[in-house]
Amino acid sequence: MHVELFIQVLTALFVIANPIGILPVFLSMTSDFTPDERRRTAIQTVLTVAVVLSITALVGESLLRFFGISLPAFRAGGGLLILLMAVAMLNARHGRIRHTPEEALEAEERENIGVVPLGIPMLAGPGAISTIIIYAHQAAGWTDKLMLFLAVGTLAASIWFSLLLAESIKAWLGQTGINIITRILGLLLVSIAVEFIVEGVASLWDKV
Repeated sequence: MHVELFIQVLTALFVIANPIGILPVFLSMTSDFTPDERRRTAIQTVLTVAVVLSITALVGESLLRFFGISLPAFRAGGGLLILLMAVAMLNARHGRIRHTPEEALEAEERENIGVVPLGIPMLAGPGAISTIIIYAHQAAGWTDKLMLFLAVGTLAASIWFSLLLAESIKAWLGQTGINIITRILGLLLVSIAVEFIVEGVASLWDKV
């Protein structure tokens, strides 16, 4: 169960974050950066994602209880949110859920773009946060919690690897290759979203 949970969480987070699809945005926002500045931005991005998702795994469900939101309702709502992201990915777009054009324009004037908007909300955005809360509820003990943190750490490492080799990966895949990968991940994300929605609605129906 522990390894299965790790694989499920990592797969969902990787598909939602899409470290490959973020490369054109990263390269565009850091086009006038020196290599050292680009590396620092990559580190900021990775740390932001790791910290936000780790904290969410610890306190996310408690926040839901504080606001009186049931997990089945959150699961169904989170599934709808992820489904919207998946539809955008099937069209090889990030969609306005991740960030708006206005936010992207404002980000060009920021120094810490690794935190906002790259870390939040483009990588550790609503979809990833919803996913980690849902899986945190399924964690039966600290061993399962450890699997969550291990999945977050593995995701952060994959993001670091992608950003570090952004230019090489972009040159090798090209925009067409990145779009193809994004669409494939979008298709997988549709399946994850539908599963969340069905489970959430079924749980809500049982309470009626």
